[in-house]
Amino acid sequence: MKTLLNIIWLVFGGFVLALGYFMAGIICCLLIVTIPWGIASFRIASYTLWPFGRMVVDKPGSGGVFTLLGNVIWLLVAGIWIAIGHVVTAFAMAITIIGIPLAIANLKLIPVSLMPLGKQIVPSKRLFVSTYR
Repeated sequence: MKTLLNIIWLVFGGFVLALGYFMAGIICCLLIVTIPWGIASFRIASYTLWPFGRMVVDKPGSGGVFTLLGNVIWLLVAGIWIAIGHVVTAFAMAITIIGIPLAIANLKLIPVSLMPLGKQIVPSKRLFVSTYR
């Protein structure tokens, strides 16, 4: 089921969103100072291509002052606008019955688009295995 949802997601918006994140990553990497945000944009782009069956978790040992400062700068410069775009897109997707899971996936992207540094993307099964061991 998640493969079917990922294919539908890819066709109806996931590719365009991933392309946007990928372009932002290239621009951020061209400017030397913003390389951490570029790497985060590439990470979000890969997650945006295939979101079902994966989830965002905090990266162990990355809760430092620089991560917080970088996330605050990202939030003020780009994060809030990207989150607004995800809300608008989710609303448009939720109008149809088949678009409701896609809208939920779009809303799932908001936290990582607001605060991308110090996050990692893992398969959903991995989290459940490590939680219940």
